[in-house]
Amino acid sequence: MSKAKARHILVSDQQAAEDLKSQIEAGAEFGSVAKEHSQCPSSAQGGALGEFGPGQMVPEFDTVVFSAEVGKVHGPVQTQFGYHLIEITSRTD
Repeated sequence: MSKAKARHILVSDQQAAEDLKSQIEAGAEFGSVAKEHSQCPSSAQGGALGEFGPGQMVPEFDTVVFSAEVGKVHGPVQTQFGYHLIEITSRTD
């Protein structure tokens, strides 16, 4: 079964997510941005969510984590929680 590790940043609006993504693409470290801005408790770990399998996250999140390119920042991805920037750190198929 597939497994993945990912980090994410959760914010309440799309513009904030896009602004943070621009900062990361300009060289800001993902974990530092997550600690400062993410509204998820995972922010204390730099947004790290640990390892998980398909179906353990909300569908919109799962779709990105199990299909998009590893090592890139994806998003904003909207879920019922808000807007996520997602970095897939590893995935095994």
